[in-house]
Amino acid sequence: MSIANILSTRKPSISFEFFPPKTLTIEKVLFDTIDSLQEEHADFSSVTFGAGGSTADKTFDWIKYIKDTCSYETMMHITCVGFNKATLDGILDKLEEAGIENVLALRGDLPKESNAPAGDFKYASDLVEYIALRNKFCIGVAGYPEKHPESKDFEEDIKMLKNKVDKGASFIITQLFFNNEYFYEFRERCEKAGINVPIVAGIMPIINYSQIERFQVMCSSHIPAELIKQMEGKSEEDVAKIGIDYAVAQCEDLVANGVAGLHFYTLNRSTATKKILDKLHFL
Repeated sequence: MSIANILSTRKPSISFEFFPPKTLTIEKVLFDTIDSLQEEHADFSSVTFGAGGSTADKTFDWIKYIKDTCSYETMMHITCVGFNKATLDGILDKLEEAGIENVLALRGDLPKESNAPAGDFKYASDLVEYIALRNKFCIGVAGYPEKHPESKDFEEDIKMLKNKVDKGASFIITQLFFNNEYFYEFRERCEKAGINVPIVAGIMPIINYSQIERFQVMCSSHIPAELIKQMEGKSEEDVAKIGIDYAVAQCEDLVANGVAGLHFYTLNRSTATKKILDKLHFL
């Protein structure tokens, strides 16, 4: 089933994001995580792509495993950086043969090496347009409630997002955020721009203090000063509890305000996500 169809029939949807494990130890952790989260009755999951397609085979393997063994739909991330049309065609052929109809089209992180191959796709919108030509896939794209770090302003950011939707994207999954007002303002800007596809909110609880700087720098996500203050000087266990309780309140508020879905960035662990879902009153 396409994710667009899921989002039209269930509100809010529940989904998880995983990444391909690099070692056998982490692989076992991911097996256990997927197993554990089966109990949560999710609607779909996604598996990320390494920079420049470096984990393409592993990503496909895990997508296929989830498709064959889990009770929910799955989706493959595809990045345009460093890819040519022939390589992408090979990936899309494999997905089609495996009965996987959902993809998340992303630009991906730009390679640091100046001599890295440019590929045939410069922007995520180019990737969306090319995949949409097949008329076989339901395509999702990324959205940024606090705008993409490379966009000069919110107007430019929404213009780029609308271009992706106009070229064939059927839904949006957002970057993680910690202030729901950013999401509501983002959703309103989308509506005013004529973007009428479902917008799924990206959720990741802070479960250790070291994540704060990483989220602020790598994800350009603003973390409320009051939340940081609550966590200062606390034990690791207390920080995790504060972060999970905050995420629960965040999710409850999003659902009360009509969010299309909640997409949990699991980091291949199930504990925090399960604790959040177990506390949500609407499930």
